[in-house]
Amino acid sequence: MAVTQFSPTCSKPRLHSSQLSFLSRTLPRHRLCSFAPLNRTQHAKISCSVAPNEVQVPAVKTLDPKNKAECYGVFCLTYDLRAEEETRSWKKLINIAVSGAAGMIANHLLFKLASGEVFGPDQPVALKLLGSERSIQALEGVAMELEDSLFPLLREVSIGIDPYEVFQDAEWALLIGAKPRGPGMERADLLDINGQIYAAQGRALNAVASRNVKVIVVGNPCNTNALICLKNAPNIPAKNFHALTRLDENRAKCQLALKAGVFYDKVSNVTIWGNHSTTQVPDFLNAKIDGLPVKEVVQDHRWLEEEFTEKVQKRGGALIQKWGRSSAASTSVSIVDAIRSLVTPTPEGDWFSSGVYSNGNPYGISEGIVFSMPCRSKGDGDYELVKDVIFDDYLRQRIAKTEAELLAEKRCVAHLTGEGIAVCDLPGDTMLPGEM
Repeated sequence: MAVTQFSPTCSKPRLHSSQLSFLSRTLPRHRLCSFAPLNRTQHAKISCSVAPNEVQVPAVKTLDPKNKAECYGVFCLTYDLRAEEETRSWKKLINIAVSGAAGMIANHLLFKLASGEVFGPDQPVALKLLGSERSIQALEGVAMELEDSLFPLLREVSIGIDPYEVFQDAEWALLIGAKPRGPGMERADLLDINGQIYAAQGRALNAVASRNVKVIVVGNPCNTNALICLKNAPNIPAKNFHALTRLDENRAKCQLALKAGVFYDKVSNVTIWGNHSTTQVPDFLNAKIDGLPVKEVVQDHRWLEEEFTEKVQKRGGALIQKWGRSSAASTSVSIVDAIRSLVTPTPEGDWFSSGVYSNGNPYGISEGIVFSMPCRSKGDGDYELVKDVIFDDYLRQRIAKTEAELLAEKRCVAHLTGEGIAVCDLPGDTMLPGEM
């Protein structure tokens, strides 16, 4: 990653063979930047004369900072990918917006995104990081660490507190930020507080993001937050919104592998049905171990119905008791898994879990909610619901319980989805321990 100081003209620039085109813009006073400041007006042009055998660097106008989130430090230098020999095979740069970017989950996730671990070794990325006024200094610290990591694929980083700026042209939006549940706070209160956050973010995505942006909601209660977000973004397909239940799926696979005495790569076809709460339903009926139905491999059916289900539902709480903190690292891994499941073809015969809009589902589940269901993808960012699943009375009864909870949550946030006056008749407090 090359950085150089420059002035309005230069006779013999010493540039790396990969020519740089500099995106010059006026930065806020509290931002840092890795090149010497120039005395210029808001609309001044900067150009650089080059030797005849060099690629001409185009003049670039300063952009209005009100229209785009500010770049950070060395990322204020925009590279001309076409001029770089080693990047000619790279894909077109994609914009990834992350809310709650100064938090612990993002602290693990951002470096996976920047390294190429998520989208591949030939996919350059731009990270657009959304924080709050209170977290802006921490956000600058995150950007500094990203600078110092020298990721070749990380071509741009911008930070800001206005979602209308940060979400500009976003093709992926990973919405992590949410208010934690405080002492004495009712679930209905948290639904309202975080619902307002996600309503605002939905409106911002609707206004400025790519029309085909893929949205993964992590902040809890994630199913209903995703519903609020999509209802406030009518210009974006509802199918593009996901609530993260992949961590629950991963936990279920781990427990089944332990019980069967196999490594978890032998476990497949695991579904998490319903809400990301303690009413979630880890499905062992359709799951397989080394290609065989779980109930044929694990003969202890009582364990499956009771202990297995409870372990998956309460795994986060057990981890907090041991670790003293919530599962930020494994959550970030599950976000990576969720993205990969959408950008790589699903293995033949397998599927993955995601909280998606229930309209048109083949299972008889109520429409108009975000419900975790089994999905398959061709690797194009889209998905289809799996049709070849089986149900028994036990599974139907459990699904009905989590469905009732999501319908009650929907009624509780009707004022945020444009569906009337909110009526909160939640059946009970089923908040996961990690939300406290």
